[in-house]
Amino acid sequence: MTEPAAQHAASSALPPPSANGSAPPPPPAPPAQQHGGLRSRISGMRTGLIAAALALAVAMIFIIQNARAVSISFLGAHLRLSLAVALLFAAIAGALIMAAAGTARITQLRRIMRRDRRKLQAR
Repeated sequence: MTEPAAQHAASSALPPPSANGSAPPPPPAPPAQQHGGLRSRISGMRTGLIAAALALAVAMIFIIQNARAVSISFLGAHLRLSLAVALLFAAIAGALIMAAAGTARITQLRRIMRRDRRKLQAR
């Protein structure tokens, strides 16, 4: 009667179950590696620098092709500058406005999370 249990234990890598059912759980499986290797900060920085260089090249082509001067009036100020520079200033201003709005929203959400966390701790 003891021979089948011994054969089962020898063929399995897991320990035999205990009599009272309190055997330790099997060890977790090792995490699966992602296909394509690991990404590092340096590889991310390299990708960002390549993207920035391409964006700069596109911006330079845009500026060279739109070099004619235009008159711009804004809030009483009158300027005469290249069309490309005026459009780039407008794009930068729009990006700054969006960044300000995003920062305000993130600050609002953090304040809400802090308030909720304090309410939970007070309970």
